[in-house]
Amino acid sequence: MRQQFLRSSAAAGLCLALAAGLAHASDAEGVKIGVLTDMAGVTADATGKGSVEAARLAIEEMGGSVLGKPISLVSGDHQHRPDIGSSMVRKWYDTDGVDVVVDVPNSSVALAVQGIAREKKKLVLFSSPGTTALSQAQCSPYGVQWTYTTYALSRGTATAVVNEGNKRWFILASDYAFGKQLAADTEAVVKASGGEVLGTVYHPLNASDFASFLLQAQGSKAQIIAIANAGGDTISAIKQAAEFGIGSTQRLAAMLLLLTDVHSLGLPAAQKTYLTVPSYWDMNDGTRAFAKKFEARVGRPPTFLQAGVYGSVRHYLQSVKAAGTTDADAVMAKMKSLPIDDPFSLNAHIRQDGLVVRDMMLAQVKTPEQSKAPWDYYNIVRRIPGDTLAWPLSESQCPLAKQ
Repeated sequence: MRQQFLRSSAAAGLCLALAAGLAHASDAEGVKIGVLTDMAGVTADATGKGSVEAARLAIEEMGGSVLGKPISLVSGDHQHRPDIGSSMVRKWYDTDGVDVVVDVPNSSVALAVQGIAREKKKLVLFSSPGTTALSQAQCSPYGVQWTYTTYALSRGTATAVVNEGNKRWFILASDYAFGKQLAADTEAVVKASGGEVLGTVYHPLNASDFASFLLQAQGSKAQIIAIANAGGDTISAIKQAAEFGIGSTQRLAAMLLLLTDVHSLGLPAAQKTYLTVPSYWDMNDGTRAFAKKFEARVGRPPTFLQAGVYGSVRHYLQSVKAAGTTDADAVMAKMKSLPIDDPFSLNAHIRQDGLVVRDMMLAQVKTPEQSKAPWDYYNIVRRIPGDTLAWPLSESQCPLAKQ
């Protein structure tokens, strides 16, 4: 019996020694960042290679090393499939030594990755998915929702449009987690502001033909047709709406509209559209300086999703430096305690539920006459306080909010 105990103790000691050795080896190799993104799908222009370059610029700002160790980067395309994204992230965490995953456009993929990061006790910083589940019911002590939520965008845009007197709405949304959440949040804001939603219809991701959906929206006699999707789907829906003559008696409200979407549409089609943005490349001297470096590599200024990747990686690396370790729990504690100081983040901080609360801006797309330079697309109407764009912690479904 005593001999069996000694064998068990020796085995346990060996396991601990191996674990310590692996941890030491991982620290010795430095910090590794994984950019999980969309390289060829509907959000590729707004994320993709630009997200990789944004992360690389943040690494270069740190001098390429932290704690005396090199910072490296890997990237991958999840193809908007949770199974592919999950498999890639498991490999990154388990065998490739990745310390943190960033970006992750597509809310369904993001929710799958959130579960893996929680299981592996590894960090994930979401710049591009907007579903509120990431910092509500499916929150994690290892996840941060960095850039925006569907709740914030809908409150910013829908409130402004309803207050102009547009009470009757119809919602056209993408048929996956992000679109469904954005549609639900938009409907809630419209009703709370005194309006009504006459109908909602969902289209498949990466749709090519919006005719049947737009006919339903047109037939509803709504004043506003809300477009609750992203990237290429937003562009296609707005372009086809123009072909149907929507705009003469009905107006479109884009619940998520990115700089690259406006560029693809052109100012004549997109002009005067209201939108809510967490950042804009032409906000201040710091954003303009970053945009100049980014444009030299990508050919245009960053979208707010790509700016979010830059800000999240920068804050992560600053927190690693302050913590003196890459240990996920220690780094997350520093991320939540340190101020967020990148030029794209306005009055921002990370709450205990993993949500970055930040001031945002109500913007309006310029007319062709107002635009004075390439990519000069937005008039900033007003700044929106962050605490009005986030649900109160007292109403949160996240267990971390109660701690």
